This record gives sequence, structure tokens and C-alpha cells, in this order.
Amino acid sequence: MKILLISSSARGHSIADALARSPQNPDIISICPSVNPGIKKLSIEQHVMSIMDFEGILKIASDTKPDFAIIGPEDPIGGGLADELEKIGIRSVAPKKSLARIEASKGFARNLFEKYSIDASPKFKVFGSTDDSSLSTFIEQDLDGNFVVKYDALKGGKGVKVSGEHLNSVDEGIAYAKECIEECGSVVVEDKLVGPEFSLMSFTSGLQVIDTPAVQDHKRAYEGDTGPNTGGMGTYSDADHSLPFLEASDIARASEINKLTAKALMDECPEHAEGYIGFLYGGFIVTKDGVKVIEYNCRLGDPEALNIMPLLESDFVAICLSMLDGNLSEDMVKCAKKATVCKYITPESYPVSKDQKGELVTFPKIPDEAALYFGDISEAENGSLHLGGSRTAGIVGLGSTLEEAEQTAQSFCEQVTGPIRFRSDIGSDALIQQRVLQAKSIRSDNQHNTATVT
Repeated sequence: MKILLISSSARGHSIADALARSPQNPDIISICPSVNPGIKKLSIEQHVMSIMDFEGILKIASDTKPDFAIIGPEDPIGGGLADELEKIGIRSVAPKKSLARIEASKGFARNLFEKYSIDASPKFKVFGSTDDSSLSTFIEQDLDGNFVVKYDALKGGKGVKVSGEHLNSVDEGIAYAKECIEECGSVVVEDKLVGPEFSLMSFTSGLQVIDTPAVQDHKRAYEGDTGPNTGGMGTYSDADHSLPFLEASDIARASEINKLTAKALMDECPEHAEGYIGFLYGGFIVTKDGVKVIEYNCRLGDPEALNIMPLLESDFVAICLSMLDGNLSEDMVKCAKKATVCKYITPESYPVSKDQKGELVTFPKIPDEAALYFGDISEAENGSLHLGGSRTAGIVGLGSTLEEAEQTAQSFCEQVTGPIRFRSDIGSDALIQQRVLQAKSIRSDNQHNTATVT
């Protein structure tokens, strides 16, 4: 069994680790933009090259003849790498380009929900001209100045700007919207949703959609959810596969939306009879009007994958083959009933600068009930590890409770030496209770509004 893994980062390391745990003992051939020490250790060969070099990737695939490929990041998925690999007879655990528009185009996603009557969007509108006078009217009058502007293409997670956070006035919002239109041809402007967010990722094969545990991400750089947004400073999931601030109906609704989205994508893209194959990842928010979709992603999340992969008790290779063969079923996906807390180690100056790049970083022995996944880090010939400029490594603690998992992750992080930092508050009771109170307040407001209408 040979598997081609096109990936990078700690997410890619977690995928490789899950593949390596398979009783099928697959040979992993990895392609990464830089040497990832964790993925390299698990691979029989690692090729360092641009993951957007489709010609080079196809040459390696033709030479090595893998049984299938897994494509980790969104850029090659959105660029159509799965389509190109299929042309040379290699199936991919990743959606085709037209299906990947669920992430690659925010406008496509919102219009898809509207077309197929999936009631999961805020008030929105897609604009394609900088001369559209209704842009300012929509922001000022329809949205009452509470808005979100979304770049309508892939932009490395940096294309969304929110009023009151990144945009301080309607004029700034209009200016950014026009900038987006000039760069990528269109922009999505929508109502600003308020509430606690969560992620629900599903293994997906056409209409077969099998959920993994719900996860909450923390994108803000500093303690207390302050500072600039990052790719994610850490995440947590609870032992019951829900989250402390969610009700059973919230999870049920998010699961339903994932299934409805998979069905809509199959109907929208009949040229791909097999439908969406891969990881369908909904970013959700609990609002006064119920669970809504913030956005969709066409791959595993980072850090969310770092929570899910250590919990996976099933054979991940078998799951991948089942997705490709169209016989995926609920009993094939088993996750341990444990809580997880992931905290990212980063350079001290991240995300403002890369002042510590190249500095030495050392890790203690990985304790029981913990996992370590390497991200932006390099390994010298003598085996020493050195910081990159971005997120260095994801440290995951597991436990029967969130408290146990957080303590394990925190203790491990504290033993890492070098010019690094991490968020101590992720997974803490204080931060979780903030989400619980926020959700309670939103539900209370909703009940009040319903009673008033009645």
C-alpha cells in the first residue's frame, strides 16, 4: 500500500501519523514545501517542492504509482490537483476543483445555500462591480453598519474583515470591498453574526457524511482572545464529542447542514457523479436565530485536525479507501471518548515578526496522553530543531476531562525551551465559561424575542 501525501504543517504531520498507525502499514510518499521533520520520519521518501507545482507532483505520482493521494491544504485542492491526478489514474481524498468552490469562493457557497434552500446564512449579497451604488446602501441600511466583507477567493485565511474589529467605519468597509472586487472580481458582504463559534468536520463520500467530534478554535494571538488573528493558536474538544456551550440540537443542526451541503454539491456538480470526496469542514456559530454557517472549508482544519487525529481509533487508511470506494459507513469511524486540548507553540514575536527564526527550540519526551505535531520548524544535520517564522508545533493533551487534557498540554508546553510562547488560557475553565455564558445569553435573548413576537 502506497499513499501520496501532499501537505505541510502540523496538520500534515497529524495526517501522516494517523496513516502510520494503520494496521495496513502503508508506505507514505510525502510532498512538502519544506522539510517537515515529523512527516519525514514517517515517510519512505519526502520530496521538497512547491505544492502548487502540479507538473512536478504528477511526475512523482507517475513514478511512484500510489494507491491513492491525500491533499492537505486548500490551495492545491482549490487549484484542481485532484482533477489532474485523476487524469493519470490516481484517486484523491480531496474534492475536485468545482466542488472545492465551497471554500474557494465565499460567493459560490452563499449562493449554493440559497439555491438549495439551506437556511444557514446571514443576510448577504455578492457584488461584482466597484461602480455598484447599492454596495454602500446595503452596508449602511440593510446591515445597519454591522457587516463582514469577504474576499471571494482563497487568500490564506486573511481575506475576511469584520466591522468593529478590522474595519472601523462604513467607508473603510466600502473601500475594502472595492479592493476585493479589483483583485478577484467579486466580494461577499454579509451581516455580522454574534455568538460562540465551533467547527464540525466530516468524512464525506457523496451523500455519506460521517461527523467527527466538534472542536472550538482560538484564532487570536494573545491571552484572553486579544490581538491579531492567526491561523489558530489552539483548540479543544470534549469527551462527549460536543462542547460545553453547545446543546444537542446545535450539533444535530450542524450535522444536518453538512449533509445538506454535500447533497447540494452533488446536485450542483453532476459532472462528478461520485460527489464530494474528502473532508467537509463547516465553521458554525450559535446565534440568536440558531446555528448559522460562517464559512466552509474543503479540507481538515489546522489546528482542528490535531484534536481529531489522536482520537481516531479506526483504521484511517480503511476510512480513506471507503470514501474513495463509496462505501463509507458510521461504524467505520470510531473516536475515543476523550477530551483534547491543543496549544500551539510559536516564536515569541509571532505573528508580528519573524525575529526568532532559526533559533534553537527543544522539546521534552512526549508524555503519555499527549501528542506533538511539527509545523514551521527545521531540523539540522545534528538533529537539533530550529524555529521557523510561523506556528512551530501543536501540542495536544488528552484526558477523560477537559481539565485533565488542559493540564497535560499546559505542562508539556511549559517544558519546551527556546524563545517561544503559547496561550496558557486555551482549554482553561475560565475561557470555556465565557463561551458558556455567551451562549446562555444568546439563547435567553432568543427566547425573549420569541415570547415578544408571540
